[in-house]
Amino acid sequence: MTLERFKLRVSEYLLNKEPFIFLIDYERKKPVIHRLEDVANKGVYFDIKGKANVPKINIDQNVDLESYPVSKDVFTQKFNQVKVELNKGNTFLLNLTFSSEVNTTFSLKEIFHKSSAPYKLLYKDEFVVFSPECFIRIRDNKVYTYPMKGTIDATLENAAQRLVENAKEKWEHNTIVDLMRNDLAMISNSVSVEKYRYIEKIKTHKGEILQTSSEIVGLLPDDWQSTFGESLLRLLPAGSISGAPKQKTCEIIRENELSPRGYYTGVFGIFDGASIDSAVAIRYIENQDGRYHFRSGGGITALSNVEDEYEELIQKIYVPLA
Repeated sequence: MTLERFKLRVSEYLLNKEPFIFLIDYERKKPVIHRLEDVANKGVYFDIKGKANVPKINIDQNVDLESYPVSKDVFTQKFNQVKVELNKGNTFLLNLTFSSEVNTTFSLKEIFHKSSAPYKLLYKDEFVVFSPECFIRIRDNKVYTYPMKGTIDATLENAAQRLVENAKEKWEHNTIVDLMRNDLAMISNSVSVEKYRYIEKIKTHKGEILQTSSEIVGLLPDDWQSTFGESLLRLLPAGSISGAPKQKTCEIIRENELSPRGYYTGVFGIFDGASIDSAVAIRYIENQDGRYHFRSGGGITALSNVEDEYEELIQKIYVPLA
C-alpha cells in the first residue's frame, strides 16, 4: 500500500467511525491498515491496553531466552562513529540499535501470550512486539504522547535515585521531551508537559528494571479526523527511537546501523470507534528465515560511555512478565 492510499484510508475509516488497526514501518515504506473485524483472518493479533482480538492463553512455564548480542568490537566501532557526529554537532542524541540472535523453545505466538505489556502485536509469523511505550493517544480532541528515556537495573542500590540523578539520562530525557513537544506542536495547539520524568517499573524474565517517562498533551482542531493520516506521518519516526535533530540524525542512523529497521521502531495502534491508542514498536522479536532476532538499542549522547551503552543494549533483551 502506498502512503497516499494509507492516508486516504485512515481518513475514510475515521470519518465513518469504523474501527481499524494500523502499522507503519520505520522507513515508511510498508504501511498497513485493516478493519478490526478483518485483522484476525490475516494472522494479525493485538492486545492494546486490554482491547484485544484474541482470547488470552495462560502459559505456565518460564520463558527461556538465550541471547547472542552484537560483538563488543562492532558496537564500539559504531559507537565511536556516532561520537564523531556528536562532536561535530550533527546530532545531539542518536538512538543506535542492533539485532541480536536469540534462542528459545517458545514460538512467537507463545511469547505474545506469555509477555505482559500495555501494547502487544503479533504479525503473522514475522514478528512479535511487547512494547511499554505509547506513541500517541487521542481522546476527546486531545493528543497525548509519553516519551520513554532512561533505564536502570531495579536491583541496584538506590536505583531510582541513581536514575533520576544521572546526568546523561537526564539530558537524554530532556532532549526527547523537547523534541516530542515540538512534534506535537506541528499537529495541535496549547502543547504542555503535564507530567515530567516519572518512574515506571517493568518486570522481565531477567528481573526488574526502572524507566523514566513524561506526559505531553496538545489540543487538536475539531476536524482532526480528516487530516489525521497526514498528521501521523508528519510525526514519524518517533523521536524517542531516532534522536535530535530528527532529519540529520536519521541520516546518521542509516549510515551506521547494520541493516534497515523495518517494522522495528515503527508504530502500531488501533482506532476503536471513538479514540486512538498507539505504540512505538520496541521490545521486538522477528523471524529471519526460522531464526529469531531481538532488536534493541539506546540513546547515545556526548555524555555516553561505551560500556554503559553496550550494557543497556543487552539489558533490553527481555520478555516482560506479569
